[in-house]
Amino acid sequence: MRGRERRVRCEWASRQSTLGERGCDVECGVSGRKNQLEIRMSIPVRGSRAFWLSALVLSVGLVGCGEGGSGEAPPVAAEGGATRKVVAVIPKGTSHEFWKAVHAGAVKAGRDHDLEIIWKGPAVEDDRAEQIKVVEQFTTRGVDGLVIAPLDDTALVRPLQEAADEGITVAIIDSGVQWDGAVTFAATDNRQGGVLAAREMGRRLPDGGRVVVLRYVEGSASTTNREEGFLDTIRAEFPAIEIVSDNIYGGATLEGCVKAAENLLDRFQAFDGAFAPCEPVTVAFMRTLDEAGRKDGTVLVGFDASESLVTGLRDGKVDALVVQDPFAMGEKGVTALVDAWAGREVPRRLDTGCGVITTENMESPESQRLLDPPLDQYLP
Repeated sequence: MRGRERRVRCEWASRQSTLGERGCDVECGVSGRKNQLEIRMSIPVRGSRAFWLSALVLSVGLVGCGEGGSGEAPPVAAEGGATRKVVAVIPKGTSHEFWKAVHAGAVKAGRDHDLEIIWKGPAVEDDRAEQIKVVEQFTTRGVDGLVIAPLDDTALVRPLQEAADEGITVAIIDSGVQWDGAVTFAATDNRQGGVLAAREMGRRLPDGGRVVVLRYVEGSASTTNREEGFLDTIRAEFPAIEIVSDNIYGGATLEGCVKAAENLLDRFQAFDGAFAPCEPVTVAFMRTLDEAGRKDGTVLVGFDASESLVTGLRDGKVDALVVQDPFAMGEKGVTALVDAWAGREVPRRLDTGCGVITTENMESPESQRLLDPPLDQYLP
């Protein structure tokens, strides 16, 4: 509806009104991204001539007489009567613990800056079509800002450009995209995370050994950078370590990752180390190595922290975790939009940090902050 005038006709009838079953003609004129709407209603009143009632409704998000009205509630008014800005936060998926921390950080920023935060994303982390659909839905709705972790570094370019063309401010988090229209990219330095994982593997295998790498999903920039950072560092700094497999993908579901890990264990009856570039792959290796009775002879270096992985680290089923700060990712992504709206300078790249956590340092205050973000304060 933006940028052009639209006139719509719809029928209305009131059961309890004295107008009885007679309808009314409504003409809606809509223009501008704030969807200013002028409604002219021709109401037939019994015993009199029809008259026109005009009203001006300001800052309407979705209007019933528009195309595809969703029935969602109108924007929430802030103190003083102003309409709160609406920010849609779109994760890669909603099934992993990592994204709950991102959600909590976004909610914190929303509370700090009096924003309405809407959280919606695909159920699994390989549904590019669904994530594109979500972006398009929010573009049509006319939200003020988008914070998104793109599932694919090229497939999301078109819908994000269309959102920007409609005046929606965009911030990218977690995983990069081949597009320069965002106000910032807030994420872990994923390549450096892979470097840290490789050096931890090298520290634990000082005499060398055979190592497998189970990749995650093709097209995911964040995990690809971790995988390449790990492989390049092992080859450059630890020549005694042999990478025996690095071309298998687990896929976006835990079930797929478990199956791929089981296949690797069947294929290689012995290896000395395994690198997992994200939560589901780490959980998959943790389970399969333990069930096969092969953990004692295998170093497992993984990525991310969930309740099961922290327990596994404490119990010796995982040797080290490269842990990101997803809470900061969500918070900084939303805050970047606020700064952009206020005309403040926003860095093009925001490094949200990561570190290696082992049983030796997992009880430190900084490790505990990363391992146990305050979800209960911000999520229902």
